[in-house]
Amino acid sequence: MKPIMMMRKMGLAAMALLLLGGNAPAQTGGVRQGAAQKDAAQQYGPLRPGVPQRVDMQWWQDSHYGLFLHMGLYTVAGGEWKGKGGFGEFIQLNNKIPVAEMREEAKRFNPVQFDANEWVAAARRAGMKYIVMGSKHHEGFAMFDSPCNDFNVVKATPFGRDIIGELAAACQRQGMPFGVYYSLGRDWDDPDCPSNWPREGGRSNDWDYPNERAKEFSRYFERKAMPQVLELLRQYPNISILWFDTPGYCSPEQSQRMIDTIQKYRPGCLINDRVGNGLGDFITPEQTVSGGLDPDPWESCITIGSSWGYTKRDTVFKSPEIVARLLTDIVSKATPSCGNLPPIGPTPWGTFPEKAVANLDAVGRWLGTNGEAVYGTRPWRVYGESFVREKIGGKTGAENPDEAKDETAKGTEPDIRFTKKDNVLYVFARSWKAPAVRVQDLLLTPHESVKRVSLLGYKGKIDWKMDGNGIEMSLPGKFRPEVPVYVYKLEL
Repeated sequence: MKPIMMMRKMGLAAMALLLLGGNAPAQTGGVRQGAAQKDAAQQYGPLRPGVPQRVDMQWWQDSHYGLFLHMGLYTVAGGEWKGKGGFGEFIQLNNKIPVAEMREEAKRFNPVQFDANEWVAAARRAGMKYIVMGSKHHEGFAMFDSPCNDFNVVKATPFGRDIIGELAAACQRQGMPFGVYYSLGRDWDDPDCPSNWPREGGRSNDWDYPNERAKEFSRYFERKAMPQVLELLRQYPNISILWFDTPGYCSPEQSQRMIDTIQKYRPGCLINDRVGNGLGDFITPEQTVSGGLDPDPWESCITIGSSWGYTKRDTVFKSPEIVARLLTDIVSKATPSCGNLPPIGPTPWGTFPEKAVANLDAVGRWLGTNGEAVYGTRPWRVYGESFVREKIGGKTGAENPDEAKDETAKGTEPDIRFTKKDNVLYVFARSWKAPAVRVQDLLLTPHESVKRVSLLGYKGKIDWKMDGNGIEMSLPGKFRPEVPVYVYKLEL
């Protein structure tokens, strides 16, 4: 079978900058740039060329797979408001819900089954290496005990517990790196938070605070954003990532001040590009994967279901096969590192959706066998071979413009991906059905040769033969794992 498209060749970038993903990575030479990438670029701009790497990112570079948790007052509504459905975490904006009504919603927030230890254990079972949890989304409601603003989970709800604090402590006990998401330039509870995307006032609270020109971002920044970030840094000493969103009107000076403050209180903390103004350590494409090897550090966030947060009507969850394909596609393009940060929206009761857990557990079992080809790896000289063009996009549920616009591949056509580690080349035969796996060109140099071939998870002998610079390897007929992504280990 001859590939119709050989993936773009590219040598490894020299320790460029930095895995599941919004700023979109810069694209080159014929690489597809989807609407999600374009929207992200409009909002945040590309990472400024020449920004030095501030911190040691090795642990994150090697992780490749984390969990993104989205929970807030929008969770209580579950995507429905006054008889209408189809909403997600933008339910307040979509329905122009007044601040007073959102504060009444807070009185219904009571996730009594929340168990931080179980959340972390679930992430570990899924093979995830770090957790990022939303500390404040656009509705302005803090999921932690915030001394500077009473609109938070401890003071405004009957639950009265610090979810961020309990999760941070559970992560520390279980040795799981922990980060927090914070909506920097968008806050529908605050009267001084204007928006400039996709137009002036386009994402502001203009029903409670209609005078957009009277809003002064600096007042909100000094009164709420900066104090709350300081609270997070002081109250939870194990924060390893600050994952900002929507910088909005944040000035270059304010973005830099935020970075300097984080560096002061948490040296080594990673900061994403959405701190704004071309700053940050890594870029964050959303609902899409780079079309080729990318020299910048990046992390792609891709929903498991149809929305970022919990919705009652969400029945569309990516299968374990699709999740494994996305993960292997991402790690094959990591130059030198990138990863997958799939979001889960916990339910109003404080549990994870059962279907999402079942699918991610299956991926975790697959990683238990094949993780050596994912964790700590780097891309090969080419990221893979394809034999048919992948089906890109396709709706997964949400219809609102701010919500999950999923532009990832949904097909399960057989194809090849590569990663490497030391003197080992890993070959992923994804969704393979034929009795033999053939790679057209391993791109070996004249000084390299394949010395041994094995199939991870299979104890028997693998027959193989070279054909020029290509290789053909047997696929045992009785070896059919739960997730049909086979990993061959080629020792060079």
